[in-house]
Amino acid sequence: MNNDTPQASGEAAGEADWTPGWSGPPGGYPQPSFYVPEQPSFYVPEQRYPGGRAFAPGDVDLPDPWQPGYPAEPGYADDAGYGYHPGYAHGSGWAVGYPPDYAAEAAEAAEATYPCGPGYPDPGDAGAVPPMEPLPWRPGPGEPGFSGGPAPGAPPPGRRAAPGTGWRRGVYRLTGGLLRFGESAADMRRHDLINRARAPVAGGHHRVAVLSLKGGVGKTTTAVGLGATLAALRGDRVVAVDANPDRGTLSDKVLLETAATVRDLLNERDQIRQYADVRAFTSQAPSRLEVLASDRDPGVSVAFGAEDYRDAARLLERFYSICITDCGTGLLHSAMSGVLRLADQVIVVSSPSVDGARSASATLDWLEAHDCADLVRDGIVVLSAVRRKSKSTVDLDRLERYFAARCRAVVRVPFDPHLEEGAEVELELLGAETADAYLALAALVGDGLARPRRRALP
Repeated sequence: MNNDTPQASGEAAGEADWTPGWSGPPGGYPQPSFYVPEQPSFYVPEQRYPGGRAFAPGDVDLPDPWQPGYPAEPGYADDAGYGYHPGYAHGSGWAVGYPPDYAAEAAEAAEATYPCGPGYPDPGDAGAVPPMEPLPWRPGPGEPGFSGGPAPGAPPPGRRAAPGTGWRRGVYRLTGGLLRFGESAADMRRHDLINRARAPVAGGHHRVAVLSLKGGVGKTTTAVGLGATLAALRGDRVVAVDANPDRGTLSDKVLLETAATVRDLLNERDQIRQYADVRAFTSQAPSRLEVLASDRDPGVSVAFGAEDYRDAARLLERFYSICITDCGTGLLHSAMSGVLRLADQVIVVSSPSVDGARSASATLDWLEAHDCADLVRDGIVVLSAVRRKSKSTVDLDRLERYFAARCRAVVRVPFDPHLEEGAEVELELLGAETADAYLALAALVGDGLARPRRRALP
């Protein structure tokens, strides 16, 4: 043992280690790697505030240097290697309150090596963590297994989409994808219509009323075609409600899954807590459109009035984003007043004939005369060709210009053999022109989804 080395033990050793100004033997003792020899300005027991003034017992209005929030001196930084302890000032330097041998214990803790748990790679091994694999591609709307997400025909991540139609797609397929031309104007227009139909619902729920004073002009078919197109393109829920008091035919356009009606839904509304409860009263088409049928007995359905529709609307808005109402031909019926009072958009359906145009014009006049002029300005007129050949000499271009001057837009739906059958409406069986017409109608309705709700239920 070197006799020149000062020896201390017990309490004296602790005091020697912690006495300010004691420098130890020449050259100093070896210190741990994290040891900071300089003491903070507020070192205890001398206790000084920043600036050099010593802490006096009478300074009761000044903050305690050991309290949280005490202002730090320039260069003060937290040391992540120190933990919290009574009397320990979190930062550089040592504090009163630790035992004299704390430095040795801290050094041993810093030098200790903790093995990784089972299944965990060494943090120092950069190659131990395997790269994350890309997520699988999900099918688009109308494809098997679709549950919302990519656009129709969207390619998997990292793969370029094939041209939609025409000679561009033929060249793409013949060359195995090596030669690809840009999208045609028709494909770009179609993508724009799809994006518009997918517009978010600003108010959380949106109601569209489909009406006509004249029967047999394709009103119910238009409601189903629009609803099916929206449901197939969107990821949220769309429901169509039959508000026709005279045995509506909306439920004939889908394959029935239940015999329940809107009256049954209202009778059980106190028991409905979640979407699955409502789903028991609706029938769902392959497009994901749900239909809520009206009563089959005309004597019972007449009792469906404005208050009943109001109660049904209040219930449906909790579980669906868009509600399409197939109205009857009687504008003076009680249910019709309830529908128009809550509607955010209206679609007036007319046949491309003289009497159909007159009925549609009379419908617009009636709406303007009953405080619904805003619905007329933002409304849409559908000219639906329900017959293959017509002897009518009506100028369709002139008819379209007439309604376009009164409403927001006009859509022509051409004759389609699948719709003529009067059975269930399936989008896959529609002609290309008919499907495009319903897509254009869905885009126009989507333009109105971004506007604030016209009237919300209390």
